[in-house]
Amino acid sequence: MERIFLGIVGAAYFLLAGWCSIMPDKTSRAVGFTLQPGSGQSEFLTVYGGLELALGIAFLWPLYRPTEVAFPLFLCLLIHGCLVAFRTVGFVFYSGIPTTTYALAATEWIIFIGAAILFWRK
Repeated sequence: MERIFLGIVGAAYFLLAGWCSIMPDKTSRAVGFTLQPGSGQSEFLTVYGGLELALGIAFLWPLYRPTEVAFPLFLCLLIHGCLVAFRTVGFVFYSGIPTTTYALAATEWIIFIGAAILFWRK
């Protein structure tokens, strides 16, 4: 069950990495960013494309190494716990948040809860 969950999360991060890398202007606008030419574009590509690709690889790792599930699952719980915490603070302090951000927040909560259940069951 854990491997399937992490496989789905990993695949989602691969898709996000592609979306951010191939269509950075569209992606950034969807979450409220304005990319500045050069530095801003490079930073978005690096952090959103590169980091999301790395997360995808980490979460897909158990598909290649079936016995190595515990750490990727803990990593998933840790990362999404932090995302949920900071996203919640952002919703409290900021207004004018676009719909895409709410969809991302819901997804982060689902992943966090799923990872928590699977982690504590194990």
